[in-house]
Amino acid sequence: MTDATGGTNATSGPGAQSAPGAVPGPAGAGGAGADDAAAARRVRVVLVDDHRMFRTGVQAEIGETARTGVEVVGEAADVDQAVTVITATRPEVVLLDVHLPGGGGVEVLRRSASLMADQDRPVRFLALSVSDAAEDVIGVIRGGARGYVTKTITGTDLVDAIFRVSEGDAVFSPRLAGFVLDAFASTDAPPVDEDLDRLTQREREVLRLIARGYAYKEIAKQLFISVKTVESHVSAVLRKLQLSNRHELTRWATARRLV
Repeated sequence: MTDATGGTNATSGPGAQSAPGAVPGPAGAGGAGADDAAAARRVRVVLVDDHRMFRTGVQAEIGETARTGVEVVGEAADVDQAVTVITATRPEVVLLDVHLPGGGGVEVLRRSASLMADQDRPVRFLALSVSDAAEDVIGVIRGGARGYVTKTITGTDLVDAIFRVSEGDAVFSPRLAGFVLDAFASTDAPPVDEDLDRLTQREREVLRLIARGYAYKEIAKQLFISVKTVESHVSAVLRKLQLSNRHELTRWATARRLV
């Protein structure tokens, strides 16, 4: 499975040894020259995505370390797993999906704040998502991610983006960069919505779908969760926003242009 938009130019990344319990990438082909190049250009990466087949595809695309210089040292499918694996392996870069069970990519970033702030061994995050919605881009960048690319990116460009992020660069698919400029470079950027920030990423997804008139069964199918889980998210949203029913919720979301 390959991904995204926009090209990037790779530069050399720092070398590092794999941690105990690491998940090795597939053995790469190539002679001594390729091995020497990879040794001088190595980044340790954790994949965080709730779709196992997508993780397998990314691993196959970028994980031949001798060829790409990328060493996949761990994987995770939800927020709790992600925080555990990231803390244990301390990778240079985390490829982070925005929509995850347990609170979304923003929650992983929140719980990894101390790792991102480490001056000696910072863990840097690159969002890799199917979503190109402005609120998703702004949410994870505000949370501390160094870049955001969509899942249409090619394997080559993804490797380049990983190395650039490992060195502290900011990397975005071309169209998404405009969202960040609008939100952070403009003096007219809207203030933080404290009510909206009370919601997890998954609760925001359910909120938007409810406001668009989707039934619980339709939401469950679209988000790959159970109807009971949808009901729980709706109850949590109503409680956090101090609303009484889905009609009030729809008005609330419409007023904020979330629909």
